[in-house]
Amino acid sequence: MAGKTVLVLGGGVGGTVAANALRRRLAAEHRVALVDKRGDYVFTPSLLWVMTGQRRPAQIVKDLRRMVRPGVEVLRAEVEGIEPGRGRVRAGGQALPYDYLVIALGADLAPEALPGYGEATHNFFALDGAANLWQALARFAGGRALVLVSSLPYKCPAAPYEAALLLDDVLRRRGLAGRCRVEVFTPEAQPMPVAGPAMGQAVVEMLAAKGIAFHAKRQVQRIEAEARELVFADGQREPFDLLAAVPPHRPPAALQGSELTNAAGWIVVDKRTLQTRFGNVYAVGDATTITLANGKPLPKAGVFAHAEAEVVAGRIAAEIQGASARAEFDGAGYCWIEMGGGQAGFASGDFYAEPDPLVPLPRAGRLWHWAKVLFERYWLGEGVTRQAVRLGMNLGARAFGIPARL
Repeated sequence: MAGKTVLVLGGGVGGTVAANALRRRLAAEHRVALVDKRGDYVFTPSLLWVMTGQRRPAQIVKDLRRMVRPGVEVLRAEVEGIEPGRGRVRAGGQALPYDYLVIALGADLAPEALPGYGEATHNFFALDGAANLWQALARFAGGRALVLVSSLPYKCPAAPYEAALLLDDVLRRRGLAGRCRVEVFTPEAQPMPVAGPAMGQAVVEMLAAKGIAFHAKRQVQRIEAEARELVFADGQREPFDLLAAVPPHRPPAALQGSELTNAAGWIVVDKRTLQTRFGNVYAVGDATTITLANGKPLPKAGVFAHAEAEVVAGRIAAEIQGASARAEFDGAGYCWIEMGGGQAGFASGDFYAEPDPLVPLPRAGRLWHWAKVLFERYWLGEGVTRQAVRLGMNLGARAFGIPARL
């Protein structure tokens, strides 16, 4: 049997997991190539710890070649276009042919899409923005510190609420509790709406317990940097002294006009197999759109990209080996909510449950914070095994009577 070429586009969670799982399953005669424009890997869950000074940027960045198994080719090139009808990808000025394709390009951050964002805002979804926010916090003497969700959709649904809790924790530790106020503004009707109203109310209560105000259904129109004001679609204005904002997100530029996407530019996939309308092309993670039974989209989150990538690798490997492809994505996922003070909440559930996702309310404790630390160390290959992380999560799950899965 002639060797096959599997191209994986994107070196984030979904791409690295897919490439490693394919290399593990396939014989050496088959080529696995990972294409990424950066060439390094940023562990994005820890950006919140960069924001609070608990990590230095260099601690959460690794050369992408150190994140993949031996035998995975890493090609540093920007993907310029995908031509599924011709079985090739355009990247770095070259045409790259493939037998199978896995698209894991994520969602692009587009701060320029919100007028005034670049002049007055700290982008904690980016490495330099998170580091700059820590510097700003060290200088902050008091006032109104706002966390803003600029538009929908965005990745990591818990991130803005974690950011608010962690900012509040930093300011309290600096003795500024009586001289500042942390508030959240979002176009969402509630936090993490896909997980249901009970989850949203639980997060609102977490914020309220720290005195953090939550402002729902507030769609920002522009930021007036000189006046230091948010201007909303209804004309209302909100002043700020410090602003941390989730930037607008958009589909990857390489997908523009693609046969793979819907009208909004996201890749349409089968919810179980992650297959696109082309039989040898799969997509995972934030670049995709999956509609749940209740009509809402599956959240854009690394935990789903990870599980989807394992499924896709299993299906491609089975097909290449002439076996029946049985692996399916079941919609299970989990999420940490960092709360500050060495505490974190944790929730896991079934997002494919009908008629609505079944996600028990989050439970909080120090154990969950340390489980997340272990997960970070494991993911970055720093002496922590998968078994150790699983043990930590299972201990927490048994203590609180909730499901955990890694």
